[in-house]
Amino acid sequence: MARIVILGIKGEAGLWSVDLDAGTATQIGSPTGGTLKAADDLRKAGATITSGVDLAALVPDGVGSLPEPSSGIYDK
Repeated sequence: MARIVILGIKGEAGLWSVDLDAGTATQIGSPTGGTLKAADDLRKAGATITSGVDLAALVPDGVGSLPEPSSGIYDK
């Protein structure tokens, strides 16, 4: 079974499909129908929607690469 996560970044239009097994992320744009569009519309209105995810954190601007989790970067 593929492990794929759909992500939306606050303030950005469109969504990303992240294939955890392949190690790829692909911009998929805004959905045009179905439940994914309904969820994206809620997201655009300010809702945070999660399903099957324990933790998600955006690395702040200016951080050139993924820091070690214990570096304190996620404590802000």
